Amino acid sequence: MISTWRRFRSFPRPIRLLQINQAGINLGFFLLMPYLAQHLTGQAHLAVWAVGLILGLRNASQQGLFLIGGTLADRLGYKPMIMAGCVLRTAGFALFGLSTSLPFLLIAAVLSGLAGALFNPAARAYLAHEAGDRKVEAFAVFNVFYQAGILAGPLLGLALLGAGFRTVCFSAAAIFAVLAVLQWRCLPARRGAEADAGRPVLHDWREACTNRPFLAFATAMIASYALSYQMYLGLPLEVQRVGGGAGGVMVLYVISGLIGIAGQVPVTAWCSARWSSGQCIAGGLALMTLAFAPLAITAPLHPPPYLALAPVIVCTLLLTFGTLLAFPFEMATVADVGGGRLIGTYYGLYNLLSGAGILAGNLASGAAIDLAGTWRLPGLPWLLLICAGLASTLAVTRLHRTGRLTPARPAHPAVPAG
Repeated sequence: MISTWRRFRSFPRPIRLLQINQAGINLGFFLLMPYLAQHLTGQAHLAVWAVGLILGLRNASQQGLFLIGGTLADRLGYKPMIMAGCVLRTAGFALFGLSTSLPFLLIAAVLSGLAGALFNPAARAYLAHEAGDRKVEAFAVFNVFYQAGILAGPLLGLALLGAGFRTVCFSAAAIFAVLAVLQWRCLPARRGAEADAGRPVLHDWREACTNRPFLAFATAMIASYALSYQMYLGLPLEVQRVGGGAGGVMVLYVISGLIGIAGQVPVTAWCSARWSSGQCIAGGLALMTLAFAPLAITAPLHPPPYLALAPVIVCTLLLTFGTLLAFPFEMATVADVGGGRLIGTYYGLYNLLSGAGILAGNLASGAAIDLAGTWRLPGLPWLLLICAGLASTLAVTRLHRTGRLTPARPAHPAVPAG
């Protein structure tokens, strides 16, 4: 942690503020969201289909609008989009606490989803622009704060639930309100190279969508998001299958969060000194793929109760370390292959494609889990994930060896706002 603190202090104030901002965003989000479905079906007395509609609309409004949010950041500036996202998330989360009416809950869902579409690509673009050649280091520290927010959010939310769900909502909204004020007062304004561009937005989207190295990289990485999202789908279901209960699921999240906080910066520094970015990303994908081998091997077996959780814990460890290895280099590569232009647009499009990967991965792995029970092939879901991971690893390795992940030459430098 000392090395993390030193790296954090070595960055200029805007980068430090963005990293703290991300911890606050995840703190506020995970303070509320893990308990929203339970509240809607319980205290709000909504049908399960309505809860699914609310949660699905929140996710769709975020994932589907990432590209628009990234383009607005390029055209209007990074700071306004970050602030607007925080303000919208404040309104959305407050509305969750003020009403149990389905129309108002749907509005709250759209507002909170749109908020993520605005500040997510803008914050990453700002960080990449400000960090320059230190993008990998900056995203490594960024991920430490990211994981800290994920770890602390549900614990704080659980503590506040005793005072009522409305208190949870207002507390989460208050966090985003404070973040909005903090950005307004302390975050310097930055404009991308396209701030004064007279070209139509469709021209920018066409440029990003025809950037072959970027599209090849984004496509190769889609499977990685299907793998990493198993922390929220396949692994909790496996814990329940072997009798681990809710406590076992919480153990997985705590392990993953603590490793992310303590290990991200040392892992990134060690890998940076030995391998190129492409090798680090491929190595991380290989570890994420290997993570599911213990589950595939032990699925047909019936280990004693005291060993039942061991394969899931090993999977969590490998999956977490693989993510730590790949993430900073992955984020830096997204900006690099775009040549330093349209950074927000590239991050927005990348997030959109990643969301599609999560959706496809959830559908495929969920169907495989159902079929595994019907066909009595308990290792089927994990074998499919291993195949997807291998394909992704090989694709990234090929892109690296052919030089397609080499940073493109920037066309125009980004400039501070006047």
